[in-house]
Amino acid sequence: MQTWLLYALLTVLSWGVYGVILHAARSKMPMGAETPNASLKAFLFVCIAYALIGIVTALVLKARGTNWSFTGETGSGIPLSLIAGIAGALGALTLVLALGAAATPLLKGGGGFGVAAAAAVMPIVFAGAPVINTITAMLVHPPEGGFKSLPVPFIIGCLMAASGAFLVAKYAPSNTGGGAHKPAAAAKPH
Repeated sequence: MQTWLLYALLTVLSWGVYGVILHAARSKMPMGAETPNASLKAFLFVCIAYALIGIVTALVLKARGTNWSFTGETGSGIPLSLIAGIAGALGALTLVLALGAAATPLLKGGGGFGVAAAAAVMPIVFAGAPVINTITAMLVHPPEGGFKSLPVPFIIGCLMAASGAFLVAKYAPSNTGGGAHKPAAAAKPH
């Protein structure tokens, strides 16, 4: 297997379990009056984990004998790296907020998904992000021949990704009562 593909698949695995684990962590935070803060409390530890991974990355660079220069022939990569980090961290923050809002009961203005919030939110995130990534990449590096030259299968693929996200989020067994989280049956009068 090629190295890039192995890393890509490890990313899929990591990010694939991320939302479910994060939502579970959110549900273990203090509730009651603190329920509105549960998502942010979980996110605080995500930020700490990012800092720890940053330390590990610095150690890997040191082990590789880096010269610690961040300026190359075309300028410094620091500003764009920081912007990318802000985009990633902001996405992680809004993901946490989406999970919390999706878990909130309908009567309180939420999505009403409860413990199945990750099954509703994550398909939208993971199908939508590649489409936005592709559009952004095309704006930065327009396709040869302009946007009119986009192949029809590409456009269909983008539509299928969006449709697939909707269908997976709406009809996940845990969201429709077909999975492990079936609503309790109402007691019938005798």
